[in-house]
Amino acid sequence: MSETNLWEIEDTLTEKGVGVICGVDEAGRGPLAGPVYAAAVILPPHIEIPGLNDSKKLTDKRRRELMPLIMEQAIAYGIGSATEQEIDEINILQATFLAMERALAQLKGKADFALIDGNREKDFGLPVMTVVKGDSRSANIAAASILAKVSRDDYMDELAKQYPEYGFEVHKGYGTKAHYEALRTHGHCPAHRLSFLKKFYGDK
Repeated sequence: MSETNLWEIEDTLTEKGVGVICGVDEAGRGPLAGPVYAAAVILPPHIEIPGLNDSKKLTDKRRRELMPLIMEQAIAYGIGSATEQEIDEINILQATFLAMERALAQLKGKADFALIDGNREKDFGLPVMTVVKGDSRSANIAAASILAKVSRDDYMDELAKQYPEYGFEVHKGYGTKAHYEALRTHGHCPAHRLSFLKKFYGDK
């Protein structure tokens, strides 16, 4: 999808009189370990950031090239997370919303409207619109997806130094064969989401 099409949703809202629009996306809902991250971004309308797209469609190298460009050129951005313990206590959906709230709080009220990736919405204190596959349909959500993904990957790389036996730097906490093998050998560590391991421990 071209960058031009990434502004279609924002343009439609602007034509309806909506003010400053931000995009919100998360990274790390599915892994067995590590926090869930979210980012909120307000880009200047129609700014050209070559290669901006859904973070999952980009290489790690390209995401890391785009992240500083987004941070430099954004009107505002925020990055938030919710811990493994919070995920276990309130469930992954609510923890994702919490990470989004923390990211939005860093915008300091600059946004009038939020585009949220996905199909689940919550009252964030401003009007919202959910957008399925939003990270490949909205420039602001695409930018948020990159900030959230790179920030979480960096955190998992740090966790890998603390707990080298799990290979977090490779799989970023996702349930790969190697990760499950490490769990069988070493058990879990404080970085694991125990609520995500119930089935694994039940199967043992």
